[in-house]
Amino acid sequence: MASVAEQLRAAREAKNLTVSQVAETTKIRGDHIRALEEGNYNVFVAPVYIRGFIRTYATLLKLDVPKLMADLDGELNRTEKFSEPPALSGPPRGVLDFLMLQLSKVDWRKGAALLAVVLLAGLVVFGVWVFKHFQARDPLAKVPPAVYKPAPTNRGDTLPLPSPTPRKQ
Repeated sequence: MASVAEQLRAAREAKNLTVSQVAETTKIRGDHIRALEEGNYNVFVAPVYIRGFIRTYATLLKLDVPKLMADLDGELNRTEKFSEPPALSGPPRGVLDFLMLQLSKVDWRKGAALLAVVLLAGLVVFGVWVFKHFQARDPLAKVPPAVYKPAPTNRGDTLPLPSPTPRKQ
C-alpha cells in the first residue's frame, strides 16, 4: 500500500501539474507541498495543519479524501511528534494569573467612570465625617451659658455712656 505522500505525488504527476502550479491554486506554500509529498511531517507545528493541507491538496487532485485522511491518521500515529494529541490545557494557573485575566476583561472606559463615581462618593462620605467630627469638637458647644458680670467702674478704660434724652417731635 502506498503512503499518503506517494499517493499525492503520483496523482500530481498524473495530472501533469508542477509544485508551483499546485501552490498557486491551493494557496499552500511550495515548501509545504514538497514536505507533504516527501512525508516530512516534522516541518509542521501541529497535525491540524497537515490534515488541512492534505484535504485541500487531495480535493484538488480529486482523490478519495476520507480514505486518504484515514491513511494519514495511521501514519501520524506512527510518528513520534504527532502520536499523542496535544494537551488542551496548560499547566495550572496561579492567583496572579487569575487576577490578570480578570483585569484584562475590564472595559476601562466603564471602569474609569465607575472608579470616578466611587471616589466621588468616598470624598462625600469623608467630607460629611470631617464636618460632623469637627462640629462636635466646637469649643463653644460645650461651654455653659455665661452670666454677665459688669466690669469694675473706676478703672478708667471705658467711657461713660450718654444718658438717654427724650426725643423731640
